[in-house]
Order: sequence, then structure tokens, then C-alpha cells
Amino acid sequence: MHELGIVVHVIKQIEELAKNNKVKEVKELTLEVGEVSGVVKEYFVDAFNWAIKKTEYMKNCKLNLIIIEGISFCEDCQQTFKTTEFGKKCPNCGSERTYLVTGRDVVIKDVKVI
Repeated sequence: MHELGIVVHVIKQIEELAKNNKVKEVKELTLEVGEVSGVVKEYFVDAFNWAIKKTEYMKNCKLNLIIIEGISFCEDCQQTFKTTEFGKKCPNCGSERTYLVTGRDVVIKDVKVI
């Protein structure tokens, strides 16, 4: 369950941000989570809700997750395609010379504080 490791890392960044900016409380956190990042949404939310209880600034923080679609690019035909539907093989030309463009990362998108 790597979700806990990601949660701990994100919380550490947000707590440091809050401290350095003299924030009273972090009210809401929005993350972009890649569809093929390997993050299981339910596990992530559970780990987040458990971990924020131990924080200084995020005890009542609401978590929003925006799922970013996994899109790959084919170097041969120069087309993009949905990774979760077709995997690594391009559905347009059959090439395996493809790479993931979006949908792999977990990114802090927005933080609302008071």
C-alpha cells in the first residue's frame, strides 16, 4: 500500500507550507491523481483521513481528488490514445513505440487555508 507513503509526503509538504506562511488552518486540499498512478482512491482517502488526525494544521481538512485520464502518445503515427483502454499498444497503427503523456502523477492542485 504505497498510498500511505504518498499521503505522508503530501501532508508533510502542506504542513510545512502552512507553518512557513503562518496559516491558521488548512481547510481543503485538491489533488490531481493520475488514472494509471497506481493509487487506489479508497485506500488513499482512508490513509489521508487517518494521517490528518496527527497534524497541526490539517485536522479538519477536506480532500478533493481529481482523476487525470491516462493518455499515451504513439511515436509512429503521432496519435494519442486512452491508456486504460488500449495499454501500451497503439490502437491506430499497432505500434508499441508509445509513451505515457498524462495520468501517472499525483500533484497538489489547490490548497485552501484560513
